[in-house]
Amino acid sequence: MVSNLDLQRNVSTLKSQLTSTQEAWQGFKQGEWVKEVNVRDFIQKNYTPYQGDESFLETVTPATDTLWNEVKSLMVQEREKGVLDAETKIPSSITAYGAGYINQDLEKIVGLQTDQPFKRAIMPFGGIRVVEKSLEAYGYTIDPQTHTTFTEYRKTHNDGVFDAYTSEMRKARHSGIITGLPDAYGRGRIIGDYRRIALYGVDFLIKDKQKQLSSLEYDVMDEDLIRLREEISEQIKALKKLKSMGASYGFDLGNPAVNSQQAIQWTYFGYLAAVKEQNGAAMSLVQLSESNPPDFYRNFRD
Repeated sequence: MVSNLDLQRNVSTLKSQLTSTQEAWQGFKQGEWVKEVNVRDFIQKNYTPYQGDESFLETVTPATDTLWNEVKSLMVQEREKGVLDAETKIPSSITAYGAGYINQDLEKIVGLQTDQPFKRAIMPFGGIRVVEKSLEAYGYTIDPQTHTTFTEYRKTHNDGVFDAYTSEMRKARHSGIITGLPDAYGRGRIIGDYRRIALYGVDFLIKDKQKQLSSLEYDVMDEDLIRLREEISEQIKALKKLKSMGASYGFDLGNPAVNSQQAIQWTYFGYLAAVKEQNGAAMSLVQLSESNPPDFYRNFRD
């Protein structure tokens, strides 16, 4: 049974979320995008071409100069060592590491793949051998517990691909007739639409996925339905982890972005979460120019 106090808290939370969403969407033309996750409809309703020149742009700030000089110094150190630093135990994931900064006092948009700048993450879910060889090449050794986990308990992508190879495929691979095969790591290109995080906030996206999951409750469960339900469940978990990652940097990604800086930060966090979780051949960032300008336009207008 839900107590009156819990009900009051839930109502208060819903009111707060509604107020934040209304504030973020203030001044935009309404449409289907308000009722459902529909970035295309938002763009069509609110896209405003900029006909001016570049005179509104500012020159580089002293903070950016200082920050860039720090990055260049780290790049020199990395070239000297080959790798500045590397994780040897914790596999990369959305929430694997705490917040990382180059210079927290200077950064306007934050977020690193690990907890330190230029520190390489490990992704053994793709294949433990390639991780171990990469670390050894630069003088690092994989943590024994991590090695045991991914050789005895957790099947990797590499293991699965080799299980599927035919004898002819193995011979072609060994002889070098075919290269670039997907056994060491995923070869696919992942192009996520990270704009929706800035437009809707993570809470809205989670509710949308929960509705999708609820709509897939049938008496007969076939293979496709089981797989789809599992994938949507994983998406919900990932969105919750994304929100946790944002909180580690002091941001509430549950609500939509309300200004240009938040729009960039929210969108970047979505991309950062993807590259921390996946090791595809190409992790691409979708076209952003049509969706972010409304936030910039509102800043210029106000």
